[in-house]
Amino acid sequence: MEKEMNSKVEEIIGKIERMSLLQDQGCTSEVHQVVTEEGSYVLKSSYEGKYREWLRNEAVVLEKLNTNTEIPTPSYYGYFERKNSSHLIMSFEKGITLTTALREAEKQEQLSLIKGFGQFLQRLHETTVTGFHNNHWLAEQLKKAESYLKTGHADGDLKLLQKITLDRPSSVQQTMIHGDCTTDNVMVINGKVSMFIDVAGMRIGDPRYDESLAIRKWMNHQEFIEAFYEGYRRYKVTKEEFEYFNEGLYEFF
Repeated sequence: MEKEMNSKVEEIIGKIERMSLLQDQGCTSEVHQVVTEEGSYVLKSSYEGKYREWLRNEAVVLEKLNTNTEIPTPSYYGYFERKNSSHLIMSFEKGITLTTALREAEKQEQLSLIKGFGQFLQRLHETTVTGFHNNHWLAEQLKKAESYLKTGHADGDLKLLQKITLDRPSSVQQTMIHGDCTTDNVMVINGKVSMFIDVAGMRIGDPRYDESLAIRKWMNHQEFIEAFYEGYRRYKVTKEEFEYFNEGLYEFF
């Protein structure tokens, strides 16, 4: 089976010279760096229904953005499915996640990176992209949340789902969003926050969701919050909005 899969990979990016496991992303995916004569690539593989769906979505997003220069993401090379697995091939990017960069940085550099993260996210929220439809994002997310709850793929419970379904925040102008905008899902390249990764949820949606996930680790760290909002100036989520998106909706994803 592995030989067959490698053959499919080689159809897309050329003869494999070496392949190495990059990181273990828990139960969502397995990530390898693949080196061929042509260059270096990432092979991302998922094996469970929910995560295969996410990987398929990520492939669609990356393919749409392949010619877009305004939203930095890895380049798309191919996607294929087998009976019990799904596989995405994209460019290998030299960098580290913002989570890792912050852990390794001194205080002033941390503040600079966080401000840069705010600026980077604001640029996304102010970018207009063709090919992404402006649908009812929150209603669709709540439907997905219900589906994940029924299949046991959510941390949230029925009581929380009922609460966030009834107590929806007032609507705002929808923008392009990342959809899972944590510090794990942006890359720092040459000292700057420069690229979005794990873009399965990227689409037109509620920018307050991105904002809430972006600041979730720093709610008790005023200096970091202030640094973020030096960069992200378009809107500041209220306490209630933050709780709705981070402690409510996100519990199902």
